[in-house]
Amino acid sequence: MIFDSHAHYDDATFDNDRDDLINKLFDTDICGIINVGCNISTSKASMDLAYKYPLIWAAVGVHPQEADAVPPDYIDVLAAFLAEEKVVAVGEIGLDYHYDQPPKEVQKEKFEEQVKLAKTLDVPVIIHDRDAHADTLDILKKYRPKGVLHCFSGNTEMASEVVNLGMYVGLGGVVTFKNAKNPVLVAKSVPLDRILLETDCPYLAPEPNRGSRCDSSMIKFTAGKIALERNMSVDGLLKCAKENALRLFSKINLK
Repeated sequence: MIFDSHAHYDDATFDNDRDDLINKLFDTDICGIINVGCNISTSKASMDLAYKYPLIWAAVGVHPQEADAVPPDYIDVLAAFLAEEKVVAVGEIGLDYHYDQPPKEVQKEKFEEQVKLAKTLDVPVIIHDRDAHADTLDILKKYRPKGVLHCFSGNTEMASEVVNLGMYVGLGGVVTFKNAKNPVLVAKSVPLDRILLETDCPYLAPEPNRGSRCDSSMIKFTAGKIALERNMSVDGLLKCAKENALRLFSKINLK
């Protein structure tokens, strides 16, 4: 029943036990995972994982912090990847102003190029937005792609704007952190049919595992917190989040 809409199992932290871990995950309650690329290399690695494991799908794209290191033909390369059966989205793409590198204009240029590719191919986007809410929203309003703002870090007003654009809000382990007031308010306010659950593993492990390597099994803690705040069952929330993911990432076929 658990669908993890955002993971990075290609990360080096999984090199020693990747196959064993993934096989164990699919022996439990995990019914699907989207492994998300951050550059051409990790996008290809995500595709490789998707073809190795029937219940993994890939997203391909260039992360904003990689925006100044792409080959000239990167859009053509991504377009070729997106023709593959198990590639379901452009991502993760977006803006990250936390370190102010690469330059904002470079980030915005690559973000827009990839959003336009997604619109042309009619596939969803997976958006990374860190300390760049206004510019992220401006570009989303300009192009109005379908997709999700992953690891959502805005306030309830921004979440409402995202939902009004027809997009989804990705919620992960941050909602379980102590003093995470704003993420909890967002988790309570977003319409149930617009919530996706994610890990962003190996990052952002939820309480009680904060600080450890995250994996998809830990979604149960995030779901438990959100379900408690929304006064609903955990199973009900997991079911809705799975249905939402399958609606957005329509190339996925869970037999």
